[in-house]
Amino acid sequence: MPNLKEVRGRIVSVKSTQQITKAMKMVAAAKLRRAQNRMLQMRPYAQKLSQILQNVTASLVGDDFESKYSEVRPEEKILIVAITSDKGLCGAFNTYILRAVQNLLTRTYSRQNSLGNVTIMPIGKRALDHFSRRNAKMVKDYAGIFSTKELSFDDVRKAAEYAMEHFVEGNYDKVVIVYNEFKNVATQIVRTEQFLPITPPTENETSTKPSLDKKEEFNKSVDYVFEPDKKEILADLIPQSLKTQFYSKILESNAAEQGARMTAMDKATENAGELLKELKLSYNRARQANITKEILEIVGGAEALEQG
Repeated sequence: MPNLKEVRGRIVSVKSTQQITKAMKMVAAAKLRRAQNRMLQMRPYAQKLSQILQNVTASLVGDDFESKYSEVRPEEKILIVAITSDKGLCGAFNTYILRAVQNLLTRTYSRQNSLGNVTIMPIGKRALDHFSRRNAKMVKDYAGIFSTKELSFDDVRKAAEYAMEHFVEGNYDKVVIVYNEFKNVATQIVRTEQFLPITPPTENETSTKPSLDKKEEFNKSVDYVFEPDKKEILADLIPQSLKTQFYSKILESNAAEQGARMTAMDKATENAGELLKELKLSYNRARQANITKEILEIVGGAEALEQG
């Protein structure tokens, strides 16, 4: 039978933990609301800018223009951007990202990794700590993006510019981003997407889109008119689009993190409540057993006095 003092101590401890998890759930819910608003505001802009870029790039097939960001080279040197969180207590949010990156290292790019040609750019302290323990080749300058008080475009822009500049210089032949996409509060989807080089939409992708009416088909077939010059326009449009896409992935991951933490803390609060019920039941049983034991001792003592 458990000691009453020990059970009381555990009840107090579980109650304290329950209060903490409940408070963390409320904080995560407030942060999620802000992060989700920023993400939803960015999504239409990023999608439209990406669509414009793809359409313009597709319209230049066969032209003499070629962007330095769309140069396809043999995949010998790889940069993997792993976006995790700074803190834990968010369920399997970070585990799924780290597992996806590890699969890339051991399967997709195992040959390049064995030659030391795979570099990790951790964004978030969890990714930094994980790959530091494994002595991985890393770019550590941008791991603290989420540590800033307000997640701004300027902080993320520097990380995107690093990947873009080193790709153009030939230090990396391919840049891949691994992140959690926000679907809803309880669901996050791990995405592995190619950031560089830029790939124009394939025929299969265009054929799977909803059918267009005659007016839209006519507008789609019209050639683009560039003013002042297509090279000048694309020289500004492509880098801006890439930075926006990078920032969009960061916002997606931030919203997904808060959703995962809110769900984890809600589940932890429920589990603490269930544990409290079991502890209180155990405490009452132990208390009842002690009372019964004391009554038996009193009755036994009274009988002994009568016999004496």
